[in-house]
Amino acid sequence: QVQLVESGGGLVQPGGSLRLSCAASGFTFSLYAMRWYRQAPGKERELVAHISNLGRSTNYADSVKGRFTVSRDNAKNTVYLQMNSLKPEDTAVYYCNTNRANVDYWGQGTQVTVSS
Repeated sequence: QVQLVESGGGLVQPGGSLRLSCAASGFTFSLYAMRWYRQAPGKERELVAHISNLGRSTNYADSVKGRFTVSRDNAKNTVYLQMNSLKPEDTAVYYCNTNRANVDYWGQGTQVTVSS
């Protein structure tokens, strides 16, 4: 079965950095694009970053461009989100996502809190 497991969240001061990881299993990882979403309390879930199956194309929300970098290591079945220059408005639960056979799959989420 498809399984996505996020890790790497935590508490960080404004201007700090975190790297999130998403370990995937249950499907041929290199055939599928991966996405990172986030959801803050009381807000809609938003798409943060997208990476194509081989990592040759990436896209970002305007709010994180220049600060976040999505990458993947297909040999390790893992996708990453490097987050730099973090702001309080980046505080949210971050989710890993993929779509396979027209079905969305989600990880459990990892909490990122940016606060002084």
